[in-house]
Amino acid sequence: MRLTAIMAIMILAASLAWSQSSAPAQGGAPAPATPQTQSGASGQAPANTQAQPAAGSHRVLQAKSQEELKAYQDATTKTDPAQAEAAANDFAAKFPTSELRASLYIRAMNMYSQQNNAEKVISVGEQAIAADPTNPIPLVQVASAVAETTRETDLDHEQRLTLASKDAHAAIDNIDTGLIVPANADPARVAGAKQSILTMAYDTLGMIDMGRKDFSSAEQNLQKAIDLSKNNPEAVLYLRLSVTQDNLKQYPQALDSANKAAQYAKEGTPVQNLAKQQQARLQKLMSAEPEGGSASAPSPTPSPTPSAPGMQPGQSSMPTSPNPTPH
Repeated sequence: MRLTAIMAIMILAASLAWSQSSAPAQGGAPAPATPQTQSGASGQAPANTQAQPAAGSHRVLQAKSQEELKAYQDATTKTDPAQAEAAANDFAAKFPTSELRASLYIRAMNMYSQQNNAEKVISVGEQAIAADPTNPIPLVQVASAVAETTRETDLDHEQRLTLASKDAHAAIDNIDTGLIVPANADPARVAGAKQSILTMAYDTLGMIDMGRKDFSSAEQNLQKAIDLSKNNPEAVLYLRLSVTQDNLKQYPQALDSANKAAQYAKEGTPVQNLAKQQQARLQKLMSAEPEGGSASAPSPTPSPTPSAPGMQPGQSSMPTSPNPTPH
């Protein structure tokens, strides 16, 4: 999975975390949820300070009892992903209607994401979606993980892509209403996190289109992802766009995108190496193009690297999802 987008979403999940008051509000009702900042990796329980939700804010969650609150806080102390997942399962079994279930699953999902464990990101993320179907954080992470791990040879190839598309669209549709945003959240930070989620969602839709060989649609979705991330260009987006334009025989545009991928990638990373391979392929192709005509794409050199999601056989040495290296 792309580290840049994943980290942005993990930061969102941590910075928009919440706590509850240590005592129920008057009349026996639990106090409103309290937004706090906590480390998604450390597992430290947030401090107990009370805050009222502001007008126009997103959803605010709360525990229904002190027992539920204590169980939630205990679950957030787990720092190992397997333990965090088990704690989330135990909490969900004990409090099956709690609003806080999804929060614990998202926390465990993010820990698995840090380990690049896509299978667990998907399975735990689906638990979070079941608990909170409108939260765009698990929706987009599950969609991306499914799209990136789907292969053309999978018997359930189309079924997986359909699921990923559904979740990616749901993340986009719920971006303004599905997030848990506390009253005192920095609007600029929330806006930036939303932008990262949307970037990841459109990138995922682009990968899905590539997997279906719908390169015209892939180009549109990848361009949307690039436009959303203009302030923080991501090399992998330009690399995927270049491959898409290559398949559309838009060779000058494909070379320009490959150049940008190489420019924005960090030195020596897989993304940069793949971008340079794409540059060389396109330069060779364009130099062989006869004057007044167009050349056919040369046969690719066989590669030991298996085809990745959304790639054509002619691009088998260039996966759409390079190893998660910062870029």
